[in-house]
Parts: sequence; structure tokens; C-alpha cells
Amino acid sequence: MSRGPGSTILPPALGFRKPAPRSLSCLSDLDRGALRPIILRRARSLPSSPERRPKASGAQGAACRPGCSRQLRVRFADALGLELAQVKVFNAGDDPSVPLHVLSRLAINSDLCCSSQDLEFTLRCLVPDFPPPVEAADFGERLQRQLVCLERVTCSDLGISGTVRVRNVAFEKQVAVRYTFSSWRSAHEAVARWRGPAGSEGTEDVFAFGFPVPPFLLELGSRVHFALRYRVAGAEYWDNNDSRDYSLTCRNHALHMPRGECEESWIHFI
Repeated sequence: MSRGPGSTILPPALGFRKPAPRSLSCLSDLDRGALRPIILRRARSLPSSPERRPKASGAQGAACRPGCSRQLRVRFADALGLELAQVKVFNAGDDPSVPLHVLSRLAINSDLCCSSQDLEFTLRCLVPDFPPPVEAADFGERLQRQLVCLERVTCSDLGISGTVRVRNVAFEKQVAVRYTFSSWRSAHEAVARWRGPAGSEGTEDVFAFGFPVPPFLLELGSRVHFALRYRVAGAEYWDNNDSRDYSLTCRNHALHMPRGECEESWIHFI
């Protein structure tokens, strides 16, 4: 085409491209409407795949992300074959057997509340049949001779406890208490634990022991016997109170407590 004089040729606009011609197949696709992505949806009645099942079970405890939907299911116990209610029937039984030491404590508390005078009462407890060995004048001589010796023993509601002193012959050592409630027809043992050094220059050690006391030993006249065993450097040594055994006997122990001290003490809560 020829251009007349004075005509101006304009340059093409920046960024403008001439569209490429489409093929007939593309034009036919556009005529059929917009393309839709192919997504396979699982029916609600079909079970989930094995891969998705553990993922779903593991994510139940996790917090739901914003935008997600999660259905909550409620199942009742009867649907699972369980009972909706549990019924327990209590029958009237015999009166409970209360130990004597508990009854004595209750009697003490009642006397504290009602009495206006000083309180005097007796308790059944195990009392040692020997004085504290550590207070004897020949304690050091006995320890040198037999390498193990009982220091003292105490009795409480938790049982019998005491301390033992031994000669520090070697580093590896073991101390135990052998006791009986049936005059040695049967016996039990309890291992003592190391408490600390004693004596000058660490030549002696102190061990602590303890063992429980059964309730039947709180009958008057009941006795418990025990002896101490010390194993060190492949040898064994005993302290049995010069072949007489250490023993404790259940006796009535009298207690006297002024009224003022009773009101200020915590004996009401024992």
C-alpha cells in the first residue's frame, strides 16, 4: 500500500505483541467452556485408604488449623456393649476390729477434752531389757574385743531402730541385725546402713538399723530378741549381748502430763 506525502508512520506501542494464531483444536476447546481440574472424590460410605487412616488417627489430638472442618462423633456406652450405670450394694457387716493401741489413743484424747486435772495414763510399748550399751564403762573395751557393739536402741510406732558401732578394719563391710518374734523358732534379717565415721582418725564407723514390729507384739509379755552381725575382710563377728541376746518386752508404761502441757501440745491430733 502506498502512502501519500505527509503521512506519518507511528512506531508500534511498547510491550504490544501480536497474538499468535491459535490452532483449530485450541479454538474448539475454548468453545466448550472453561477447563475443570480432574479430582477423584471418595464416597462417604467407602472406607479410607490404609495410608490415610494412620495419618487421620495421629492427627486427632492435634489442633485444627484455620479453615478446616472436623466432625465430632459422640458414642454412648450402651452402643459399645457397656452398662450405662454401675450399681454397688453394701451389706451391713460386723463391727470392725480396732487395735488396742488405737483405742488407747482415743481414750487419751477423750480424757484431754473432758478432764480438768493432770492427765495420767498408761501405754503398752516395747521396753529394752538392758541399759544403753554406749553408756557402759567397758564399751570401748568390748568394741576392741568383738569389733562390733550396739550403741543404743529405741522403739516407736514405726518399729525398733538403733545404732551400731564397728571397728574400721576395711573399706568393704556389712552390718545386719537378725531378730525374732518367736524365741528363734523363726528369724528375720535387716541390713544396716552406713551413717558416718566415729572415733579418732576414722578408726570406727556407725551404722543405723531398723525393722517393723507386728501388732501382736503389743500384748503384755511379748518379747523380741535380736543380735548384730558384722562382716569384714572375709570374717564374721557378732554382738549378742555376751550370749544373752538383746531383748525388748512389752510392758505398761505410765505417763504423767500436766493439763497445761496437754492443751498446748499436738497430742490431740495423734
